[in-house]
Amino acid sequence: MTTRRNFLKRGLLVSGGALTTATLANGFTAVAEAQMHTETWRMPDEGAAHAATWMAFGPTEEIWGKKLLPVARQNLASIAKAIAAHEPVKMLVREEDHDIAAELCGPTVTLVVQPIDDLWMRDTGPVFVKDQQGEAGAVGFNFNGWGGKQEHERDAKVASFVASSVGVKLIETELVLEGGGIEVDGEGTAIITESCVLNENRNPGVSKAECEAELSRLLGLQKIIWLPGIAGRDITDGHTDFYARFVSPGVVVAGLDPDPSSYDHAVTKRHLQILQRSTDASGRKLEVVVLQGPSTVRSKYENSEFAAGYINFYVCNGAVIAPEFGDRTADRNTRDTLRDLFPDREIIQLNIDGIAAGGGGIHCTTQQQPA
Repeated sequence: MTTRRNFLKRGLLVSGGALTTATLANGFTAVAEAQMHTETWRMPDEGAAHAATWMAFGPTEEIWGKKLLPVARQNLASIAKAIAAHEPVKMLVREEDHDIAAELCGPTVTLVVQPIDDLWMRDTGPVFVKDQQGEAGAVGFNFNGWGGKQEHERDAKVASFVASSVGVKLIETELVLEGGGIEVDGEGTAIITESCVLNENRNPGVSKAECEAELSRLLGLQKIIWLPGIAGRDITDGHTDFYARFVSPGVVVAGLDPDPSSYDHAVTKRHLQILQRSTDASGRKLEVVVLQGPSTVRSKYENSEFAAGYINFYVCNGAVIAPEFGDRTADRNTRDTLRDLFPDREIIQLNIDGIAAGGGGIHCTTQQQPA
């Protein structure tokens, strides 16, 4: 059942801009050597305190179509308002969409005018980090439209714009990846899918060892648990945040696709096997909690791209914002599981069928700015 954004035929990138293997590898090495010993950064866990959540009011008819555009906008507003009850929300919006965004989001969401292509702030926004003194920085991971699959000229500028708006240093790297491909525990461990980060459409000529060294510098990682993921089946090439999430150091919640006919059934089973025998950077054996996806979803917006997974929840100050898909048993199990995993946070489930029909989830629409 868990499917995600296919290779969109609307707004596809058909030419231009990819770096050659030699150019990327040489530039990557030069940056790494110059900065390896001068800066130390750490990416906090998503559950750490936030100063704000960044989102993007970015659906367009060109990419989303007439049917999905209104409901995607409504879903975005619902997510934003749910988060805004717990922490500030800053929503990027094109100038021409400002009035409708203001009407749907209401006064609790701060609108920030900026040209954008789409709504996936998890992937286009910067990844916020902190240095040893606790000062914030923002890593720009050179968003390239998930390997050149979608127009992204404006979204490629989002990371630097947000960093400048917040007033923090933009940390540069030659690595190309998206925030949805990274999951960290805040204590030196990350879960990352090979199908995304080590894909030739993002980082040609960069070895796993080089990638690990650079991510260690940028995010303060001591250990990466690599999941194979699956390339070429959705626009993201298999982002981590649809497969596994840290609840706390040593505790992971992982998705299981219950549909044997789905390509993600075998993928999620393999991921569970890897996680269940893995340890974190401190040597702790991971406790893995399985969260099975829904067996059915509401039919109105169901399509081949519908992202019917519960793992793509978002942890904000005092709450967990999670999806529900109309499968009463699975929805209820998700609520109860998340209550057990996050006993000090309110569990809020939302109908996000429009965004799910576009191949994404709640986590995909957000990017946390640490306090």
